Amino acid sequence: MRVIFAGTPEFASVALAQLHAAGHEIVLVMSQPDRPAGRGMKLQASAVKQFALAHQIAVAQPRSLRLDGKFPDDALAAQEAIAQAQADVMIVAAYGLILPQWVLDAPRHGCLNIHASLLPRWRGAAPIHRAIEAGDTLTGVTIMQMDAGLDTGNMLLCQALPIETTDTTASLHDKLADLGGRMIVQALTQVGQFQAQAQPSEGVTYAYKIEKSEASVDWTLPAALIERRMRAFDPFPGVTCVMHSETAAQTVKLWQAQVDPGATHAAAGTLLSADAQGLCVACGQGALRITQLQRPGGKRISALDFLRSFPLQPGLSLSAAA
Repeated sequence: MRVIFAGTPEFASVALAQLHAAGHEIVLVMSQPDRPAGRGMKLQASAVKQFALAHQIAVAQPRSLRLDGKFPDDALAAQEAIAQAQADVMIVAAYGLILPQWVLDAPRHGCLNIHASLLPRWRGAAPIHRAIEAGDTLTGVTIMQMDAGLDTGNMLLCQALPIETTDTTASLHDKLADLGGRMIVQALTQVGQFQAQAQPSEGVTYAYKIEKSEASVDWTLPAALIERRMRAFDPFPGVTCVMHSETAAQTVKLWQAQVDPGATHAAAGTLLSADAQGLCVACGQGALRITQLQRPGGKRISALDFLRSFPLQPGLSLSAAA
């Protein structure tokens, strides 16, 4: 089929690569404008754009697709490129721009979205993070016929995937990206033959965008929830707290931990023990034994290696990061 592909991050590039490998003609790739990234904050092309350039595929990077919006010239140029593509279908995966009705209507078979959840649960921007944070045991991928709503379109294909108790957003992302790529290739063999299903009206939840401000740990929460947030916010934005030694205070990232469900009478945030088994911290319910940490500018290290360079004594209060 003649395909327009709209996507930006690594999750989308996996699907693009599988569509390309399956022999579909990718006539146009649309991706977000280059953004500053890395320590030098140099402009960097998205993962989708990098794949397109490596395979000599035309790329469009409009800042908006609204003809009556802030960047009408961008939208007009995109409209012309989409019209010239004469695509059978547009595939959308984590693109980052709202598609107005004129885009949805442009391809012969409309626009299909690869969404990393079992809709209608976790519509929105961060379905992988929010599923882990909520303690879900099951997620998956939904292939959806897009409409003007936020992830409200009819479902074409749906496949579940278990969430392991050790999964981070990084590990679950990779599994869902591969599943989404395989499912969209399957979907294109069935275009025009689907028995689309409307999404249920019950069970709707929204996966709001992850904000950097959520990184600061709240020790008054249950230890199990803090541990899930550590996995949900890995690799971004991480979970942070301020640790005070006898001579210094540092904002430290907490990457791995185990829940100790036993009752504790210490105030939330109190360091109960610090040894080779980890830093055990009292929480609102239970305690959390932190086993992997990261100091500013450093690498992720074990609790034992951390304590060798930043000794801590039980009884200290670990505060939230500002």
